[in-house]
Amino acid sequence: MAVNYGSKRTVVGAHYGLRDWLVQRGTAGLMAVYTVLLLGQVLLSKGPINYDRWAGIFAQQWMKVLTFAVILALVWHAWVGVRDIFMDYVQPVGARLLLQIVSIVWLVGCAGWAFQVLWRL
Repeated sequence: MAVNYGSKRTVVGAHYGLRDWLVQRGTAGLMAVYTVLLLGQVLLSKGPINYDRWAGIFAQQWMKVLTFAVILALVWHAWVGVRDIFMDYVQPVGARLLLQIVSIVWLVGCAGWAFQVLWRL
Protein backbone atom coordinates (compact mmCIF):
# COMPACT_ATOMS: atom_id res chain seq x y z
CA MET A 1 0.00 0.00 0.00
CA ALA A 2 1.37 3.39 -0.99
CA VAL A 3 1.38 6.09 1.64
CA ASN A 4 0.66 9.64 0.50
CA TYR A 5 2.42 12.11 2.76
CA GLY A 6 0.88 15.44 1.77
CA SER A 7 -0.66 16.46 -1.47
CA LYS A 8 0.66 17.82 -4.69
CA ARG A 9 0.24 21.52 -4.59
CA THR A 10 -0.22 23.69 -7.64
CA VAL A 11 1.56 26.97 -7.18
CA VAL A 12 -0.39 29.88 -8.58
CA GLY A 13 -0.22 33.58 -8.08
CA ALA A 14 1.55 36.70 -9.16
CA HIS A 15 5.02 35.63 -10.20
CA TYR A 16 5.53 33.65 -7.01
CA GLY A 17 6.55 36.64 -4.91
CA LEU A 18 10.34 36.88 -5.23
CA ARG A 19 10.33 39.02 -8.37
CA ASP A 20 7.74 41.38 -6.88
CA TRP A 21 9.74 41.64 -3.66
CA LEU A 22 12.89 42.48 -5.63
CA VAL A 23 11.04 45.06 -7.75
CA GLN A 24 9.64 46.73 -4.63
CA ARG A 25 13.08 46.94 -3.01
CA GLY A 26 14.88 48.04 -6.18
CA THR A 27 12.43 50.79 -7.06
CA ALA A 28 12.31 51.97 -3.45
CA GLY A 29 16.11 52.15 -3.42
CA LEU A 30 16.17 54.18 -6.64
CA MET A 31 13.54 56.57 -5.28
CA ALA A 32 15.47 56.96 -2.00
CA VAL A 33 18.74 57.78 -3.80
CA TYR A 34 16.93 60.27 -6.04
CA THR A 35 15.31 61.93 -3.01
CA VAL A 36 18.69 62.36 -1.31
CA LEU A 37 20.17 63.79 -4.55
CA LEU A 38 17.29 66.22 -4.98
CA LEU A 39 17.37 67.31 -1.33
CA GLY A 40 21.12 67.81 -1.65
CA GLN A 41 20.65 70.10 -4.64
CA VAL A 42 17.94 72.09 -2.88
CA LEU A 43 19.64 72.38 0.50
CA LEU A 44 23.09 73.20 -0.90
CA SER A 45 21.80 75.93 -3.18
CA LYS A 46 22.18 79.51 -2.09
CA GLY A 47 19.41 82.04 -2.16
CA PRO A 48 15.66 81.67 -1.97
CA ILE A 49 13.99 78.52 -3.23
CA ASN A 50 11.59 79.82 -5.85
CA TYR A 51 10.32 78.83 -9.27
CA ASP A 52 13.55 79.86 -10.99
CA ARG A 53 15.60 77.66 -8.65
CA TRP A 54 13.33 74.63 -9.29
CA ALA A 55 13.34 75.29 -13.04
CA GLY A 56 17.14 75.49 -12.92
CA ILE A 57 17.41 72.12 -11.18
CA PHE A 58 15.22 70.40 -13.76
CA ALA A 59 16.55 72.30 -16.80
CA GLN A 60 19.49 69.95 -17.26
CA GLN A 61 18.82 67.00 -19.56
CA TRP A 62 20.36 64.42 -17.20
CA MET A 63 18.05 65.57 -14.41
CA LYS A 64 15.00 65.26 -16.66
CA VAL A 65 15.99 61.74 -17.67
CA LEU A 66 16.75 60.73 -14.08
CA THR A 67 13.47 62.24 -12.87
CA PHE A 68 11.49 60.39 -15.52
CA ALA A 69 13.30 57.13 -14.66
CA VAL A 70 12.26 57.65 -11.04
CA ILE A 71 8.68 58.36 -12.13
CA LEU A 72 8.65 55.08 -14.08
CA ALA A 73 10.07 53.32 -11.01
CA LEU A 74 7.32 54.90 -8.91
CA VAL A 75 4.66 53.71 -11.36
CA TRP A 76 6.08 50.17 -11.33
CA HIS A 77 6.36 50.23 -7.52
CA ALA A 78 2.75 51.42 -7.18
CA TRP A 79 1.49 48.85 -9.70
CA VAL A 80 3.09 45.92 -7.87
CA GLY A 81 1.70 47.09 -4.54
CA VAL A 82 -1.80 47.83 -5.78
CA ARG A 83 -1.99 44.62 -7.81
CA ASP A 84 -0.99 42.55 -4.78
CA ILE A 85 -3.62 44.30 -2.64
CA PHE A 86 -6.29 43.62 -5.27
CA MET A 87 -5.27 39.97 -5.54
CA ASP A 88 -5.34 39.52 -1.78
CA TYR A 89 -8.52 41.40 -0.89
CA VAL A 90 -10.78 41.61 -3.97
CA GLN A 91 -12.27 38.17 -4.51
CA PRO A 92 -14.70 38.64 -7.45
CA VAL A 93 -12.59 38.24 -10.57
CA GLY A 94 -14.55 40.82 -12.57
CA ALA A 95 -14.18 43.49 -9.89
CA ARG A 96 -10.47 42.73 -9.55
CA LEU A 97 -9.96 42.99 -13.32
CA LEU A 98 -11.85 46.28 -13.46
CA LEU A 99 -9.79 47.74 -10.61
CA GLN A 100 -6.57 46.59 -12.25
CA ILE A 101 -7.51 48.15 -15.59
CA VAL A 102 -8.47 51.43 -13.92
CA SER A 103 -5.17 51.40 -12.00
CA ILE A 104 -3.12 50.76 -15.14
CA VAL A 105 -4.87 53.55 -17.05
CA TRP A 106 -4.39 55.94 -14.12
CA LEU A 107 -0.69 55.09 -13.67
CA VAL A 108 0.09 55.35 -17.40
CA GLY A 109 -1.79 58.66 -17.51
CA CYS A 110 0.24 59.99 -14.58
CA ALA A 111 3.50 58.93 -16.25
CA GLY A 112 2.42 60.64 -19.49
CA TRP A 113 1.50 63.81 -17.63
CA ALA A 114 4.88 63.78 -15.86
CA PHE A 115 6.60 63.42 -19.24
CA GLN A 116 4.69 66.46 -20.53
CA VAL A 117 5.62 68.49 -17.47
CA LEU A 118 9.31 67.59 -17.71
CA TRP A 119 9.66 68.23 -21.44
CA ARG A 120 6.82 70.77 -21.84
CA LEU A 121 5.26 69.10 -24.87
